Amino acid sequence: MTADVVLVGGGLANSLIALRLRALRPEIEVLLLERGERLGGRHTWSFHADDLTPEQHAWVAPLLAHAWPRQEVRFPAYSRSLENAYFSITSESLRAVVEKTVREGVRTGVQVTELSDMGVVLGDGTRIPAGAVVDGRGDPGRGHLELGFQKFLGQTLAIEAPHALGGPVLMDATVPQADGFRFLYTLPFGERRLLVEDTRYSDTPELEKGAVREAIAAYASSQGWRVVGVESEEEGSLPIVLSGDIEGFWDSGGPGVPRSGMRAALFHPTTGYSLPEAVRLADAIATSTDLRGPALYALTRDRSREAWRRGRFFRLLNRMLYRAARPEERYRVLEHFYRLPEPLVSRFYAGRPTWRDKVRVLSGRPPVPVGRALRALLAPRTRPDPAVARDRREDLK
Repeated sequence: MTADVVLVGGGLANSLIALRLRALRPEIEVLLLERGERLGGRHTWSFHADDLTPEQHAWVAPLLAHAWPRQEVRFPAYSRSLENAYFSITSESLRAVVEKTVREGVRTGVQVTELSDMGVVLGDGTRIPAGAVVDGRGDPGRGHLELGFQKFLGQTLAIEAPHALGGPVLMDATVPQADGFRFLYTLPFGERRLLVEDTRYSDTPELEKGAVREAIAAYASSQGWRVVGVESEEEGSLPIVLSGDIEGFWDSGGPGVPRSGMRAALFHPTTGYSLPEAVRLADAIATSTDLRGPALYALTRDRSREAWRRGRFFRLLNRMLYRAARPEERYRVLEHFYRLPEPLVSRFYAGRPTWRDKVRVLSGRPPVPVGRALRALLAPRTRPDPAVARDRREDLK
């Protein structure tokens, strides 16, 4: 068995690459390998209308499971509705399209034991030579990145009576704060069906699952929702980058192996949203004139470097959130942010703030003490790293 492109890891990023290659380059032999028994695991990926171009919206549309015309945020001081459409893709909706479109190019329950720029070796000893291998196995690692975490556990709940929500509640931070900045995220999948996620911007990736399940049940009760069943559960821990060494990050991987998704540090530095970057990478790979390993390695590394450069301002804000604000008061940073004009909020989520937006975000009455903010921006890591110190100086430019 051989393939032009082998995609290792059947998550969002590699699934989108497989779909885009099949659509634009049907002559390319694509093989998508997933260790688990199902593509996409158990996840929900969401994005805002302004995150994608009209052309990207068009090709992503068959994957959508849900769409809403607006969203809401809630904080102790105020609540606000945002008139920006919001969309979600579920692992089920992704899997249905990928398995139908890529067909025999999808293999699940496959363990990859060796990976190089020339092919892969499976757990049963099978060698698969390839023109290129793309590593999309999720975890970016922590060796060269200083991270906080956005960790969550979510349950899809069946409830007895209609919930009356007009759209998603992206943040309900009126709940008791715990383990960092805590909020509840709710997506109405139907009038009696909701995804409710308990989310924390925390210093550690671990969650006490039993306690979080109890917290979700208590929240549902506080909203007047009588739960008649839990249909499914998902969990995750998204990296929130504070600083790091992007060159060291790439040099620590397999020599010359292209990467995708989280493995390539292609995600929004502050929100953790990965779908927009995954869509853009899929487009870039599928329209590349050279799909051989060295060319795709250069393409994915360069895109990661560029995303890192664009993320400087966000990393600065992340350090304010994690290092300047006391954990129980981190919600004040987001409460301050969501008072800003809606177009600014949309550009922030899309990763395209203007210089005026950056000034607006940092101006006004600061949500954290100025002295702590400056110390957080300039303080070294516990173990000094010259590359991280350089990165922090660049972030402040």
